[in-house]
Amino acid sequence: MAIILITGATAGFGKACAEKYAAAGYNLILTGRRAERLKTLQTTLEAQHGIKILPLAFDVRDQEAVAKVLGNIPLAWQAIDILVNNAGGANGLSPIQEGDVEDWNTMIDTNIKGLLYVSRVVMPWMVARQQGHIFNIGSIAGKQVYAKGNVYCATKAAVDAISQGMRIDLLPYGIKVTGVHPGAAETEFSLVRFKGDAQKAADVYKGLTPLTAEDIADIIFYCSQLPRHVCINDLVVTPLQQANAFYYDRK
Repeated sequence: MAIILITGATAGFGKACAEKYAAAGYNLILTGRRAERLKTLQTTLEAQHGIKILPLAFDVRDQEAVAKVLGNIPLAWQAIDILVNNAGGANGLSPIQEGDVEDWNTMIDTNIKGLLYVSRVVMPWMVARQQGHIFNIGSIAGKQVYAKGNVYCATKAAVDAISQGMRIDLLPYGIKVTGVHPGAAETEFSLVRFKGDAQKAADVYKGLTPLTAEDIADIIFYCSQLPRHVCINDLVVTPLQQANAFYYDRK
């Protein structure tokens, strides 16, 4: 049975992907910082779909933990067919000259370094099998820089560049790499960015019908089911009322 590894699986895109692939009969390796949420998700999905789940509680920012926990999973679980590098987020929204250095470090360590740490463990397993598909979750912010987005936009631009580099370096081994760059999507994203301010988070989507986590999971699933010779390299996905990072039609 095919195996999919999803980082940041306890909420948002990651959780939706876990639910989508579980329903399709995939066995799952799910990672996240919140062990209780992982256990709850494991119990629910295993009961509903009769699959097996390997939950791994660690922070992708911790290179030692990634290497120790993920790097030492049982051999049978190392035959990963699909990796969804989903763990990431935005912290704060301010002019760069007023930026919070702790927020910067969190975004750089999670969005860039965490993705690399996980990929560095998994890619050699895929190379050895000469197959696999890696999905890197970027953002429309990685394509167009907007005011006060500065460092977050930079980290997602890095995800875009890393995806391109992976695609080149892994080409001889038959490994697909797909970058998925969502626009306005209503998950915990804005709540985290505004440090729990529910009103500010809600205002981001005011007048819009935003993307849902399930929309992105559906797209990832579709891309992963295409014939072996077909790879969708790069996708920018927005709700109908969003043209790009700047232009919205709010009703």
